Amino acid sequence: MLYRVGVAQFEPQFLAKDKNLEKMVDLLSAVQADLIVLPELATSGYLFKSQTEVAYLAEEAENGKTATVFRELAKKKNTSYVLGFAEKSGNDFFNSAMLVNPDGKIFIYRKTHLFFEEKKWFTPGNSGLNVFPAKNGVKVGLMICFDWIFPEAARTLMLRGAQILAHSSNLVLPWCQQAMITRSLENRVFSITANRTGKEHNKGSELTFTGMSQILSTKGKILKRMNETEEGVFVTTIDPTEADNKMVTELNDILIDRRPEMYER
Repeated sequence: MLYRVGVAQFEPQFLAKDKNLEKMVDLLSAVQADLIVLPELATSGYLFKSQTEVAYLAEEAENGKTATVFRELAKKKNTSYVLGFAEKSGNDFFNSAMLVNPDGKIFIYRKTHLFFEEKKWFTPGNSGLNVFPAKNGVKVGLMICFDWIFPEAARTLMLRGAQILAHSSNLVLPWCQQAMITRSLENRVFSITANRTGKEHNKGSELTFTGMSQILSTKGKILKRMNETEEGVFVTTIDPTEADNKMVTELNDILIDRRPEMYER
């Protein structure tokens, strides 16, 4: 089964949802793919310093402007998209990602493992780690940024049938891109890490984002890794069904060989 997957890397502007949405649509409008993954908090920027700033950008998952724009784009381009946004649900704010499909369906993941000052502004995710159908029924597991450092996250998604890990990120630490090679290899799944670029400043604080968005094979091969600063979209063709084969040798299957009774819980 041939399937065109892409990763989008760019520099969002802080607290500029409309401009960020316009930029993403411009980046994606000429790109043909089946699935494209974009960064964490792609509509808002990242370096929040107050609940008021989060509230200004946050929106409902199903009926917000981001959902409206990407539903239209997904239908027009016949493409599934994964992107991060600040979600408002009742009195809570979540660091979330949405999978938007060409048929208009939207699936939501709320970040399980909050990083650093995110804990001040966001509620820990309560959606669980789930696998959703993207275009043509391909099984996509959603992760967000710091979820990478917990191997249980990727393993749970694999055990629930994920063929592709869609990993929207705003990475500032230097280890994730290399660690995701192991996540793909140990789970025999494709992974797409979409990171942002640039620096962000707010109220005396500064963060530099590491770029290097990447697409990895089920054996941890780097199919593409962008550089630290470039903006754009890279697309390649994979066969998602390769992730259904969990054999390492003719006598070793990573699902059959698991011994959960021996593991610490």
